[in-house]
Amino acid sequence: MTLSPYPATLLQTVVLLVMSNLFMTIAWYAHLKHLNDKPWWIAALLSWGVALFEYLLMVPANRIGYVHLTLPQLKILQEVITLAVFVPFAVFYMKEPMTWNYLWAGLCLVGAVYFIFRT
Repeated sequence: MTLSPYPATLLQTVVLLVMSNLFMTIAWYAHLKHLNDKPWWIAALLSWGVALFEYLLMVPANRIGYVHLTLPQLKILQEVITLAVFVPFAVFYMKEPMTWNYLWAGLCLVGAVYFIFRT
């Protein structure tokens, strides 16, 4: 008996998307904490440098995932991972207060996952 390659493909996709999102979140938001006193173009150049690593992970993740997932499934998966990475980043790194809005947004994404993955 051989196992379907689907679980391995999904795991590879999720791991790459999580790593990609870590870079994306840092590129998009870390400059707000560390480069506030610098001109915007310095923040943009440094963010682009970080974002390069995001793309080096995102493109393979999408190519691997697209073998077994539809494009809408990939997008919803990406959004769930984005929120799962962003909330700890916002709360622990940026020191933003935890609010109920994170829960409500997460519940909306659970609904989106349900509808996009149901068969």
